[in-house]
Amino acid sequence: MAYIIGIDTGGTFTDCIVMDAGGGVTAAKAPSTPDDFSEGVMESLRLAGERLGLTTEALLRDTARLALGTTVGTNAMLQRRGARVGLITTKGHRDVIHIMRGARGVPGLNNVQVLHFPESGKPDPIVPKPFIAEVSERVDCKGQVVVELNEAEAEAAIRTLVAKGVEAIAICFLWSFKHMEHERRVKAIVERTAPNVFVCCSADLIPRWGEYERTVATVLNAYLGPVMSRYLGRLESRAHSAGFRYPLQVMQCGGGVIPAAESARRAFLTLDSGPVAGVLASQYLGGVIGAKHIIATDMGGTSFDVGLVWDGAPVASYQSVVHQYEYFVPRIDIRSIGSGGGSIVWTDDASGAMRVGPISAGAQPGPAGYGRGGTQPTVTDADVVLGYFDPDYFLGGRLRLDVDAARASLAPIATKLGMGLVETAAGAVRVVEHQMADLIRKVTVQKGYDPRDCVVFAYGGAGPVHAGVYARELGAQGVVVPLAGLCSLWSALGAASADLLHIYEAVDIQPSPFDPARVTAHFAALEQQGLAQLRADGIDPTHMRLARSADVRYKGQINEVEVPLTSGPLDDAVLAQLVSDFHRRYETVYGRGAGFREARVEIVTYRVRASAVSAKPRIVAAPEGDRAPTSAARAGTRPVYWAELGDFESTPVFWGERLTAGNVVPGPAIIQAPDTTIVVHPFESARIDPYGNVLIDLGGGPRNGPPHPPALGSAPAEPWRSSTTRGGA
Repeated sequence: MAYIIGIDTGGTFTDCIVMDAGGGVTAAKAPSTPDDFSEGVMESLRLAGERLGLTTEALLRDTARLALGTTVGTNAMLQRRGARVGLITTKGHRDVIHIMRGARGVPGLNNVQVLHFPESGKPDPIVPKPFIAEVSERVDCKGQVVVELNEAEAEAAIRTLVAKGVEAIAICFLWSFKHMEHERRVKAIVERTAPNVFVCCSADLIPRWGEYERTVATVLNAYLGPVMSRYLGRLESRAHSAGFRYPLQVMQCGGGVIPAAESARRAFLTLDSGPVAGVLASQYLGGVIGAKHIIATDMGGTSFDVGLVWDGAPVASYQSVVHQYEYFVPRIDIRSIGSGGGSIVWTDDASGAMRVGPISAGAQPGPAGYGRGGTQPTVTDADVVLGYFDPDYFLGGRLRLDVDAARASLAPIATKLGMGLVETAAGAVRVVEHQMADLIRKVTVQKGYDPRDCVVFAYGGAGPVHAGVYARELGAQGVVVPLAGLCSLWSALGAASADLLHIYEAVDIQPSPFDPARVTAHFAALEQQGLAQLRADGIDPTHMRLARSADVRYKGQINEVEVPLTSGPLDDAVLAQLVSDFHRRYETVYGRGAGFREARVEIVTYRVRASAVSAKPRIVAAPEGDRAPTSAARAGTRPVYWAELGDFESTPVFWGERLTAGNVVPGPAIIQAPDTTIVVHPFESARIDPYGNVLIDLGGGPRNGPPHPPALGSAPAEPWRSSTTRGGA
């Protein structure tokens, strides 16, 4: 028996999915342990093993692959608990990271903060100026050495920084991606003179044009490197001591996993990597059920995360923002806002309007309805007041909700607004649902994608509660609650099925008409790097995959668009097709007529994705039965407030685990599973498909309804029967 295990470590819970060779899926959920996240990981493995009748040691001895999604790096950034970092840079350029760009430090801020000048100042520096050292060296924009590296200055700078107590050193020289030797020589000096100090250089991490963004990426990597090295080293050691025989794999924001040792060296790739796993799981399931355009939405306790799958592939980005610092990183494009189940409901004194989030009640004390001492009203408390949740079956009955406490928390808001208690709760829910719809528009409409062409995947503990409204606001084709019993552990499932992935980039600005030999040389060099790394990872050549793309722009402009290239020889015809594809993609993003086909274009960045295809589960279809749910699937009725009806209505409630393929549940209705609740609004209906997904038809909102599953036998090769799911949170 060879198991595949995926783990997602969140701020509140650590989710674990175990897939066996026979197609069974076992789920476990353990509390996260912020003081030492490896404790929560090992506890989730223990619980999963217990449900399989195995010790942790027996489970790990029979495990072929263990993939981890983690928020350790993200939490270190949020809490500013990274390493003390020193930066070595080219003489005369020490202030680059403090000057930032000309946007006055507003990236990552909301509109209110941008317009309110005191809130739009620059962030606290990641590297204070006393920890930035300058070294004599200079390379020009063509990669020619203008000033040779002064190694004596470099060694003196290193010793000075070490004496100041730095734990990590970032090295970023001007135009180093054109000539990497200077940075690597300084790195070698650090390794020789201060072997216990973490060191990284920009040429190895993100060899791209843009000094500020490249510097930030390198500093972030140094800031997180020691933290991730300690955590991953400790966890991998514990896993190996317990019987695991292979390298631990870690989820990265680029859309795949890499070995833990590599992840420790490239720690900045773990930022925002948690939600990426959910997008990958959505991409895989979309291929099974025939959904090419997917809006992947993950609503947890603190945040609401959105990613997009278009034409079967996740939409990527190559720039990110953290604490107002912009930096380069190849990543799946994920957008997040502070709209989760624990987001606090409050009123704006200036406008008198109701607001929701971004501050969250967290897990402790949590929403008032948790009965753990919290008094501030949250989205979860509003859901309780409206009757969405069964107080005795929240989290499968593991937490009994206090309805009176939830109502009491909302009472001051209602009084302040001059509204009734139920009207206030309904208003809070509507505010957060429209905030989520607005974020999705930014991910879709503002990037040239039409949400009306998409299906919304709703997962996370709170996603299925609210998806019916925000999907209808977008005019989406329907909602899919994926493998309903597992939707709250969806990111762990994505980590388990993610491919091994390394991304390599090179910059060489080349205007059209392109020289095929020059383009070919760049891609050949990148592909050799990728193949060498995959061989070092021990990958069978038959499982290796290479994919090319280039960032192209109109000559003289700054807006670049990624365009895929074929894997064959790159001749004039292929490069002409590249230009044609660029024009088409540019107009998709910026609007029809925005392109100028007579203008020259230029390639800026060459990119190769080197991947190894991982074993994928097969979701085996069950035969469809009766449309009407059995009596055993009915959990009675309870009063639920529906904004569409303007009042409470006695609403049918169903046990999600007892619904079978072919069952149709007309709205209004509530479907409750151990780890989530699915709210089916009036004029909507839900159907259980052969794979165990809950498909919600939005009534008059969508154009074509939710996607229909394909014919049996079209799923990938390895069996995975969702009907055998065991365990829970």
